[in-house]
Amino acid sequence: MDFQSKTHEKIYQLLKKGVDIPSPHTLYIGDEVNSDQISGKGVKIYPGCRIHGSKTVISSGCNLGFEAPVTIEDCQLGCAVELKGGFFSKSVFLDKANMGMGAHVREGCILEEEAGGAHCVGLKHTILFPFVTLGSLINFCDCFMAGGTSRSNHSEVGSSYIHFNFTPDADKTTPSMLGDVPRGVMLNQPPIFLGGQGGIIGPVRLGYGNVVAAGSILRRDYPKNNQLISENTPASIVKEYVSASYHGIVRIVENNILYLANLTALEAWYALIRKPFLESQQFGLLLYAGVMEQLSAAKKERLKRLKIMAQKAASASPKQKKLKSTREALYKNTEDIKDILYEKIKDDVTESIRKEFSRDFIQSVGKGRKTYIETIQKLPPDVSAKGVKWLQNIVDYYCQRISTVIPSLKLFRIH
Repeated sequence: MDFQSKTHEKIYQLLKKGVDIPSPHTLYIGDEVNSDQISGKGVKIYPGCRIHGSKTVISSGCNLGFEAPVTIEDCQLGCAVELKGGFFSKSVFLDKANMGMGAHVREGCILEEEAGGAHCVGLKHTILFPFVTLGSLINFCDCFMAGGTSRSNHSEVGSSYIHFNFTPDADKTTPSMLGDVPRGVMLNQPPIFLGGQGGIIGPVRLGYGNVVAAGSILRRDYPKNNQLISENTPASIVKEYVSASYHGIVRIVENNILYLANLTALEAWYALIRKPFLESQQFGLLLYAGVMEQLSAAKKERLKRLKIMAQKAASASPKQKKLKSTREALYKNTEDIKDILYEKIKDDVTESIRKEFSRDFIQSVGKGRKTYIETIQKLPPDVSAKGVKWLQNIVDYYCQRISTVIPSLKLFRIH
């Protein structure tokens, strides 16, 4: 092997570390890649793989390219992650996350422990909580999904499923929440099942324990838990199409703000609870930084899309003057919404609950700390309940604060 190029030097360094590279001549490593951020313990990189990005992290036990070549760019991989084939960019994969051949995972994705998908799955700005499993031939961009308690009791999306995240008006204010952060992080909620050959027209909210029949296309929210849902295909219709009508603008804005508030709650969870667990493992702080970067990117994406839609809605000409003034108010106050989401919570009750939960959490964990998953699964119900209350207070705080900015929109009222 010619070690004159930087790529060859990096490959040589990895081989010396103990990385298993069956065909070194077929591997490409970018000059910017930091080989110190690639573990030599149990890592195997199959022929034809490409590694890019100064932020790339590959932890022990990772397996890249078993089914087809893998390209990764600025991704952070926890322990025993398996990416079998495809393209992966600016995303985080925590311990034992996995994706099958033909995956296309773009920026803003976080796959927590043991989450993954089969072959030909497309993701972007998507967050999957532990154990969530996607079938084959799926497009699941701009989603959050939680639910399930273990590897044998997990939320699942059937094959040939699509999350429709782009409207005829070219909007992407379409993030769907399948579950939520406050209850989802506790890993004690019943799983969600989305039957194959179906889809969701975002933004949609779905409760825990819901089972959606195969072939259903969800067009509205089902926030209640434990429902069997079957939506029929609408009857054939032909009528005049009016662009930028935004008849359901209140629901769209509410779902976007709820999504943003849940992202903020997840940031708080990582900062208080997850960070100490990540710190204890190799490259843990880099994994933590990667998660926080992707959560920040997700918030920026959602705010950007909300502002674009608000501008379109404000420039449209609805017949009712009151409706037009409300839409104009939404657009004028999008920066205020952004400012609120980035402000520190000014609520003594929420802070008091956080301190109480943190104290009880530390006491319940004790000195013999287990893995993150084991710890959360074994939390006493009363401690979990306090954690849910703390995180839900965060979500409610931001939703209520934002609702006061645009009172004419009447957000988060009982419809």
